[in-house]
Amino acid sequence: MTATSEAVFKPAKPTRNLKAQITDDAARAILDAEVSARETKTRALRELRLNQEASQADVEPVLAKKRRKAAPKTRLSRQR
Repeated sequence: MTATSEAVFKPAKPTRNLKAQITDDAARAILDAEVSARETKTRALRELRLNQEASQADVEPVLAKKRRKAAPKTRLSRQR
């Protein structure tokens, strides 16, 4: 009877597939948490940007003066 109880109650060794599945599940959970955190941060930053743009829309933007392009440097040829 002891041989039967050992076979029934003996814990099975984890297989490679089971270990791979556990690792895969853990990795997917970490990635899902990162995606969720990134989306939350993006949503908050977008809201702040839109609020800032709305408050700046009332003020007319001051245009910067256009810079004048420098004349191309010419190479003086030597006269012999």
